[in-house]
Amino acid sequence: MPYTTTKEMLDKAKKNNYAVCAFNAENLEMVQAIVWGAEEMEAPVIIQTTPSTVKYADCAYFHAIVRTAAENSHIPIALHLDHGIDFNLVCMAIKSGYSSVMIDGSQKSFDENINITQKAVEIGKFVNIPVEAELGKVGGKEDDLESSGDVYTNPCDAVEFIKRTGIDSLAIAIGTAHGLYKIQPKLDLDRLSEIKKVVDIPLVLHGATGLSDQTIIECVKRGINKINFATELRQTYTNAVREKLNSDESIIDVKIYSGYARECVKKLVKEKIKLSGSAGMA
Repeated sequence: MPYTTTKEMLDKAKKNNYAVCAFNAENLEMVQAIVWGAEEMEAPVIIQTTPSTVKYADCAYFHAIVRTAAENSHIPIALHLDHGIDFNLVCMAIKSGYSSVMIDGSQKSFDENINITQKAVEIGKFVNIPVEAELGKVGGKEDDLESSGDVYTNPCDAVEFIKRTGIDSLAIAIGTAHGLYKIQPKLDLDRLSEIKKVVDIPLVLHGATGLSDQTIIECVKRGINKINFATELRQTYTNAVREKLNSDESIIDVKIYSGYARECVKKLVKEKIKLSGSAGMA
């Protein structure tokens, strides 16, 4: 069955030097756009929800939508909790049927991050659900989580963190930020290469919205195996709705403007999958 965990798809990506795209979804149409785009590209895909998204419509709703999409698809599809800063939310996502979770203790001290991550990994291993964690601080704003982004991931700390927690994948801070960039970021790609040399689990890049195509390609080349896209999808969906409504004031059918937005997001999904190198890897 295509509904799967992120463990197998990310291990395969690591072995074959490409990245799996992880797209944040906010509603049914965005889930459909992500899945249909990935199907056309024959690519594995990860659908993510943030804490604010599951506060708007809880984990059970999104699990039902994504599980239904997966059961009617032929590609590997995972449902991932993005930025689970609350251990209880991680447990809720697992209980609701999510196939992957992130515990985000990056705002805490190194030892506190390890402690909360160990708790998440313990329950994850008990039910065979892979756990992602973050070390260092990715800048910008993600839901209610905000960081200055001035603390990059230290390669030696990454080795110790992985050893002590047993996580399945690691989100690293190399200069990206959540949200929209005011200026083009300058990433520490050499730091990414150094981390790649000393760790043996898949690496995750947060804050990919706004990065140039060449930067994304280079990040994958240097060892990134999962790339998160969130803000750009929201922006594309919202702009499409505005465009459609402004084009005809008589439109009152939600399906008309939502369907148009869905097609625009699907086009974006296909573009990002091509950049990640995961096209044809389903």
